[in-house]
Amino acid sequence: MNKPQSKHIDIIGFPMDLGADRRGVDMGPTALRIAGIEQKLESLGYNVLDLGDVFIRNQEIQKVKDTKLKYLDEIVKTTDKLANIVEKSLGSSHFPLCIGGDHSMAIGTVSGVAAHCKKEKQELGLIWIDAHADINTDKTTPSGNIHGMSVAALLGLGTQSLTHLYGFSPKVKPENVAMIAIRSLDPGEIELIKRLNLKVYTMTEIDRKGIGFIINKVLKDLKSRVQHIHVSFDADSLDPAIAQGVGTPVNGGLNYREAHLLMESIAECGCMSSLEVAEINPILDNKNKSAELTAELIASSMGQRIL
Repeated sequence: MNKPQSKHIDIIGFPMDLGADRRGVDMGPTALRIAGIEQKLESLGYNVLDLGDVFIRNQEIQKVKDTKLKYLDEIVKTTDKLANIVEKSLGSSHFPLCIGGDHSMAIGTVSGVAAHCKKEKQELGLIWIDAHADINTDKTTPSGNIHGMSVAALLGLGTQSLTHLYGFSPKVKPENVAMIAIRSLDPGEIELIKRLNLKVYTMTEIDRKGIGFIINKVLKDLKSRVQHIHVSFDADSLDPAIAQGVGTPVNGGLNYREAHLLMESIAECGCMSSLEVAEINPILDNKNKSAELTAELIASSMGQRIL
């Protein structure tokens, strides 16, 4: 677990907005590139290769067949492609950095990571940093938006075309999932979290104990049991006061220093082997500030330091 991260980073764009109602997050990958993510990582000594974007057909040329699983076919098709790219990146001993796009991308990203772990006989751990748990299924969803079902699908819950994406299920065990910055849950999600006994660290707990305590506890716990840690970072984990350009803003999120300390702690651990960033929406942003902050946070997670 203490081996250094790969010095080769593959940037993989996933301009997906089919998993959400609000348009604009498909421009997230471009916003992060404009914010200089490649240059920031190169300045830290990494060899960075931008693999471009997975092609996704837009909403205008598609129909919703099932209101409980909106745009299911295209999401399954494209997340399967994403899984394949991620698995190949890891197979080349590279570090995949996936930039989205709404959080339905995680179904593909984590499937690719899980396939690699399966091949290498490694246990997978997932750190989910988000205002939302994204653990609805087609039975509990209030909206039918698949970006709210990602974690459920990865745990093997919900419709088979999502749970068995990339040919196997589940992708991760409940005991190897830790959620941080949660503050907006649907009733069905609360029930499922309790039933699965998931480790969920809400903003209330962060207020009480501090982000440093919580991330160190999460990392210590996962390091004792897993060989690959994937971090899934949703920009709406941040407070809208510092990041207004996100897919589904919720008041009371992580502040600037909490977010950086969280990512700096992950870098210090040296145990993150893949990363994705989701839900940046330039349409709601002010001069690309949310993307710029997120690019800074990615750099912090990859070793950028104040001193």
